[in-house]
Amino acid sequence: MITLNNISLRPGKIICVGRNYVKHIEELNNEFPQEMVLFQKSASSISRQLIHPMKSCRFEAEICLLIKNKKVYAIGAGLDLTLDKIQNRLKEKGLPWERAKNFKNAAVFSDFVFFDTQSKLSMKLYKNGKLQQNAKEENMIYSINEILSQSEEVFGLEDNDIIMTGTPEGVDNFIIGDNFRIELYADNELLLRHSWVAITN
Repeated sequence: MITLNNISLRPGKIICVGRNYVKHIEELNNEFPQEMVLFQKSASSISRQLIHPMKSCRFEAEICLLIKNKKVYAIGAGLDLTLDKIQNRLKEKGLPWERAKNFKNAAVFSDFVFFDTQSKLSMKLYKNGKLQQNAKEENMIYSINEILSQSEEVFGLEDNDIIMTGTPEGVDNFIIGDNFRIELYADNELLLRHSWVAITN
């Protein structure tokens, strides 16, 4: 479940955009995509808490879009958790990433808020009080409109789907007890702030 203005909603699917920031592609030494990299997380991966899976795990902060009538009607922020060693092994073998991306509690979301789509979005993530990631909509390789179009073409968009728009540079591993604060802005005006402390089950 997620919350929109204190109302609980059950999302459908989670569509994720990979490799959408140049500096993030460079920091992981990945190839630049010839087309949009899209994959999915299931609704069962959603968590309100940041739960460490007790394996080597990387956090990736992302601007997130909530969909209604195939358009963005609310936004939030999220952490795409990745089992990095497992992902590297799967990529080397040319296998799908699901085991590394779509495990329990792998999609961690803030609250969502209604949004004027004319505004430019940005996001900041602080880890243990230090600025760790800084995303700006204008630095995305693919615009939000392009992401919406491709997501509809490939998967089809349904009400309460979530789109995670990709992560900027600064991804890293985390441990139990790490503190995170994420801030989401529209035209430099703070829309929401959310905090997590990494815990274990």
